[in-house]
Amino acid sequence: MDNSSLTTGGFTLPGEAGYEALTLKLAKKWGADVIRDSDGTQLSDEIIQSDYDIYSTLCLVRADNEWAKANPSKLQQCCVMSQPVTADSDSTTVDLLEGYFKEQLVINTDDNPQDWWQVFDRTTGLEVDKTNWSFDASTGSVTISNTAKWHRYTVNFFCYRIWEEISMYNHVTNDWGDQEHLMPIDPIHPEARDQIRDYLTKWLDAHPHTKVVRLTSMFYNFWWFWGDPAKQKFIVNDWGSYEFSVSTAAILKFEEKFGYRPTSEDFINAGLYNNSYKVPSKLYRDWMDFINEFVVEFGKECIEMIHQRDKLAFVFYNDHWIGIEPYNERFKDFGFDGIIDGIFNGFEARKVAECPAVSVRELRMHPYLFPTGVNGEPSFLPGGKPTDECKRYWTDIRRAILRKGVDRIGFGGYLHLVENHPDFVDYIENLGTEFRQLRSLHHSGAPEELPLKVAFLTAWGNTRAWACCGHFNRGNYYNEAMESLSGLPVETVFISFEDILQGGIDSSINVIINAGLVNDSWSGGEYWSKPETIEAISQFVSTGGGLIGIGEPTALRHSDQYFQLAHILGVDREVGLTRAFNRIEFQTASDHFILADAASTLDLGKTIDNIYLTDDSTVVLSANEKSPAIATRAFDQGRCVYLAGHLYNPANVRLLLRSILWSAQKENLLDHWSCSSIHTECAYYPKSGKLVVINNSDEDQNTTVATPRGTIKLSLQANASKTIDVTP
Repeated sequence: MDNSSLTTGGFTLPGEAGYEALTLKLAKKWGADVIRDSDGTQLSDEIIQSDYDIYSTLCLVRADNEWAKANPSKLQQCCVMSQPVTADSDSTTVDLLEGYFKEQLVINTDDNPQDWWQVFDRTTGLEVDKTNWSFDASTGSVTISNTAKWHRYTVNFFCYRIWEEISMYNHVTNDWGDQEHLMPIDPIHPEARDQIRDYLTKWLDAHPHTKVVRLTSMFYNFWWFWGDPAKQKFIVNDWGSYEFSVSTAAILKFEEKFGYRPTSEDFINAGLYNNSYKVPSKLYRDWMDFINEFVVEFGKECIEMIHQRDKLAFVFYNDHWIGIEPYNERFKDFGFDGIIDGIFNGFEARKVAECPAVSVRELRMHPYLFPTGVNGEPSFLPGGKPTDECKRYWTDIRRAILRKGVDRIGFGGYLHLVENHPDFVDYIENLGTEFRQLRSLHHSGAPEELPLKVAFLTAWGNTRAWACCGHFNRGNYYNEAMESLSGLPVETVFISFEDILQGGIDSSINVIINAGLVNDSWSGGEYWSKPETIEAISQFVSTGGGLIGIGEPTALRHSDQYFQLAHILGVDREVGLTRAFNRIEFQTASDHFILADAASTLDLGKTIDNIYLTDDSTVVLSANEKSPAIATRAFDQGRCVYLAGHLYNPANVRLLLRSILWSAQKENLLDHWSCSSIHTECAYYPKSGKLVVINNSDEDQNTTVATPRGTIKLSLQANASKTIDVTP
């Protein structure tokens, strides 16, 4: 192996004009081969003309603020529900923007409110007749007549978004003061598309030294309502929702294609909107398909313009990513050369590592070089600990890229912030070397994987492969389990209920995991009311498949069972209607394969309570008082495991692995390249003859690695890794 390949390359450094010496010094120390600009920074000629490739950041929809200000009717929109108002008389007035951040939104008065808006009595769920309400543009309020006393009323209305949210966040975070607010234009309008084409042409002319155009991202940002700063900073933040692609113009184009017009309530959904936890309706799926097709069509045109200038086009899979959908069939049509994502965790690393149809996959690391981190930590402020932050994130990321490799890592932000943190500077040098070593092993050949395929079953399926609705949604059973699985040596796929209903369950799948809460998209909601769903999974388990349910799997208030597969899982949940019934008593089993590595007390996080047995053959491995927390059951030729909760930590990672192996009836595979200590994990790369062992804890660890040729004992320092030659 060429030693230079471990010290140089695969690293993107954020440069900063005014700090040329620091930029070039750290580029050498960290082994960078690329220097990039960031939102709020520029690169000087000295940096641009150095011996480094240049990435230039470009957000096409906020690029020309003068045009945006001159064409306010071409700004991006969204459909908003007012805060509920309780009527105390027969006439009620609603202040539409009460509680919202008024620097983000302005009411759309260009389109006739009577054509587009809706008013609802939320107590009855009925729409108020249009003759009973009126809009006063001067006050931004709607007055409703003939209201019922003590009923709640809301107004669905359309707004222009007058401050692009990512720029807004960066502006506020970095205290940019009087710097002009950038406004997002909507390419759904032909005039806006012409402006973007014209701007991109001029931008390419002005950036002859740029090798990679780093699009951040395409056209529509994820859903992010800001609140009244004095009361609530953020109202909602959902990385997966398409709510910011909604406009009156888009709705009309949608109607042309699909033959029906969505109403405002189709997007508002009584205040739930189309958030990622909600099972997507047929209309919402049609909307996503419509936006995806549009974004790909116009995005492809922009990328072709970039390619015509002999530049590469990378997309930042964050920010304005809506409509990109990397795991959808159309993604390849964009023609992207690379994908980048800002990540904190293992599941996010896998999301990038397994992205199809690109040649370069890059991780933007955290902490971002801003005074305050994206997660709110005071990263580079007094008292901040950026080294500890980065080490924590890297520990989780590393276990994922141990399984699936990426091509590059890097940072963004203000480079000068690291000057007072020499420990951070040194740590990133070591991190870069460790990353390049893993990259070189993947380039030689993939690590060994257990002959086992696990499928996450959700309403989203592959559309949200290795994704949830943002970064790590702590407490979300699906997200916690996905993070645990991201570093395990098993093939992982994502399937939807529609996949099962239309094509059945792939015979190569060994274990299905269903994790979530009643009615949510991760558990499946109303899909559990379909007999075909019950039949397919029952047949799968009956013929030897494994099923793992976490939290409230298969739950729906639909029949006499709360868990619709209680007859398979062997457990159900008491929700208050059947407390008069006596339940099967049980004793916990102390000796079981799944618990072999478990401590005397398990921390599964917040667990579901009031679980009871439906079958006396169900074996309870752990319980919270009289409520089973871990239970197993055989169902014909298959096996099921129920976990009342799951919290990503080393003990539960091992617990999940053992649950997978037991439910798949492949317990013997645990001795295949596995570590005795739950704080350590390993991967064997047969093409290289190398074994990599990682310590996921901040304490020194001793571990024994089981291999097909015997055991290997070794010690690892806190957070460290070791690479061992085990060539036969």
